[in-house]
Amino acid sequence: MAAGFPKARPDTSMEAAGQRLRRARERLDLKFRDVEQASQLIAERRGNQEFVVLISRLSDIENQGTIPSIYRLYSLCAIYRLDLSEVLGWYGVPVELIAADAAMIHIRETHAINFSPNGDSTAMLPLSLDPGIDLRRTFFVSEVVQRWGKLPLALLSGMDVSRFRYGFVGTEDWAMYPKIPPGSLIVIDDSRRRVQPSGWQSASERPIYFLEHREGFYCRWCTLKDGVISLMPDPASDAPVLSFAYPGEIEVLGQVIGVAISLDPGKQRPSRP
Repeated sequence: MAAGFPKARPDTSMEAAGQRLRRARERLDLKFRDVEQASQLIAERRGNQEFVVLISRLSDIENQGTIPSIYRLYSLCAIYRLDLSEVLGWYGVPVELIAADAAMIHIRETHAINFSPNGDSTAMLPLSLDPGIDLRRTFFVSEVVQRWGKLPLALLSGMDVSRFRYGFVGTEDWAMYPKIPPGSLIVIDDSRRRVQPSGWQSASERPIYFLEHREGFYCRWCTLKDGVISLMPDPASDAPVLSFAYPGEIEVLGQVIGVAISLDPGKQRPSRP
């Protein structure tokens, strides 16, 4: 580890990262010797000489695109007052997507997930809606958001939610209960607009779609035959099957891929028809 990484020809992204570190150093009016001496203090405090950034190594990092070791990168971030997660991003390590990448890897054994919900992995989600919205009805969140804010990705099942759009299942919309309770904020993948006719083995695997009609929005299973799309509710609900000419009367906005937030629908259960 002390020898660091070999000086292979770096790609342009690595060079850019080194240049950004150089600019951070120059903004603080630090010389190479200043950085080396500061890193020595960190190494002594940590009891590990791997934290030392020698002048020659710092020159290679800034000018040759050499990738610093994790210890040296820590020292540079501490000295330059930089966010470590952000600097890792400069080197092509997307820390904010670690939960999303982990979700792609299927592990059979039951296990703990140690991504901190208080970390920097965040995504923009709606925090304030149009006060005139009737929460009893299902609607498309993108059309009524007044204010967006950051919430931890680790709390959203590891999805890269910045890619997706959102819908709100009305507090009186029981069509997909209990799979999607009333009062849920759902994540919609608008790249999946084609109704899948088969390929699932159970109701839990069957794709759910978010659709727009001139009278409102629907969150349902769908079947498509002879230009007619039928919106199928969960059998446990009392909702009727609805049919429309497709694509003339209704539009598929995308496939529901997850529930981002549940607004405690149990409190509304007594009002269910």
